[in-house]
Amino acid sequence: MKIWIDFINTPQVSFFEPFIKKLENEGHEFILTCRDSSNTVDLLKQKGWSHTIIGDRVEKSLLKKLFAFPIRVLNLIKFIKITKPDVAIGQSSFYLPLASKVVGVNSIYTNDNEHALGNIPSFLFASNIFLPENLSISKAIKQGASKKKIKQYPGIKEGVYLWEKGMEIQEARKNTSQKKIYIRPEPQTAQYYSGKENFMDDLIIDLKDIYEIIILTRDVTQRKHYLESKFDGIYVPEKPLDFKSIATDCLIFIGAGGSMTREMALMGIPTISVYQGELLDVDKYLIEQDLMVHKPDLNRGYFEDFLTNSKNSKKNQGVLLEKGKEAFELFKHTILTLK
Repeated sequence: MKIWIDFINTPQVSFFEPFIKKLENEGHEFILTCRDSSNTVDLLKQKGWSHTIIGDRVEKSLLKKLFAFPIRVLNLIKFIKITKPDVAIGQSSFYLPLASKVVGVNSIYTNDNEHALGNIPSFLFASNIFLPENLSISKAIKQGASKKKIKQYPGIKEGVYLWEKGMEIQEARKNTSQKKIYIRPEPQTAQYYSGKENFMDDLIIDLKDIYEIIILTRDVTQRKHYLESKFDGIYVPEKPLDFKSIATDCLIFIGAGGSMTREMALMGIPTISVYQGELLDVDKYLIEQDLMVHKPDLNRGYFEDFLTNSKNSKKNQGVLLEKGKEAFELFKHTILTLK
């Protein structure tokens, strides 16, 4: 079977990695396309996966996004008419369901962000819609999803690809002294993000002479900002760091939204979300499970109290990792029976 995956952002590389590894071992072939955005291309190269770049980075402007959308869809249609996949699956790729529909390829569309406007065309054209169990189906239906197409999978998206790594990372953390503070800034160009930019600057400057801080930037523009002289002493990696190395030596993770924040929470790492907009249902769920706290106005005082009092919630983490395994098998079964 030839399976088409379209990557439009970095978290999707991690999401699909276990599927690609396991299904390739079973003799299936993958056709990979990507948009040249964030660190996506760098990550695909790190994995050694053959891929075709179709489309450039899209700016935050809704008008620019609307203009770029049909152009990339048309280019994808041309590509998959040549490569002829049997099935298609995309995690928040708003382009894949429409392109698949045009050429008559069955597709799976999955997303855990109920605020994404791209859900509207994706829900309409996808053959199957996968949503996490903690995302309200009524919200998807309001965006045009047919209830007949929807399947809800156990746990959260991050569990689908981290269930195998979870215990390994926990063991590694037992034998490592955690000293580093990792910070993931806001998704500045994302359509769903309407908060402030660079709002953590004062906090970072306040902490940098006391703690070892690593800023995990999302793109070149963000990296350039954190390389300014006022942030001297902070490490800003040029290339994406290995997930295991981050999770193993992370003392506290501060994230302004996105998959990486949920990944660290799922690993049982003390995690503070400073997301400025309305929280997703999945984020609210992690907070309810005591795996994450939300503090959009984070300051040094709260940070140091959290550092003193934070504890891993391993019981809830273990449940979510088990659910992740169940969700992985559900996705895999659907992919193989979709043709």
